[in-house]
Amino acid sequence: MKKATLVNLMALILMVIATKVTAQTQTNYFIGKWDVLVKGLPQGDTHMKFNIADSAGHLKGALLDTSAAHKDIPLTKIEQDGDKITLYFTAQGYDVSLLLAKKDDDHATGSLMSMFDANAIRLKEK
Repeated sequence: MKKATLVNLMALILMVIATKVTAQTQTNYFIGKWDVLVKGLPQGDTHMKFNIADSAGHLKGALLDTSAAHKDIPLTKIEQDGDKITLYFTAQGYDVSLLLAKKDDDHATGSLMSMFDANAIRLKEK
């Protein structure tokens, strides 16, 4: 009887450990590089590239500058609520927000400043 109890206890401990390890290896959906197409801006449809990373359990990131200057714009704040994320940054002297919601594994949709439609595609590392 003691042996069966000990075996059951060991099996329970191993299940708890396996569950914890699996939970820790899951990554945040929005981590990575994203190409966001914002439609309907005054200067026309615009592509923006974002890099979102996990830094000690907190999200951080930047709007990547694809020009020759390579002056990335840091995100001032990131808010996440389930499958939605809001990225805040400053552009041309204005505080700007971009809301994205998960669509599928590599796509998200949303809006810039709740006025302009945005479609995001995850950029794959080569």
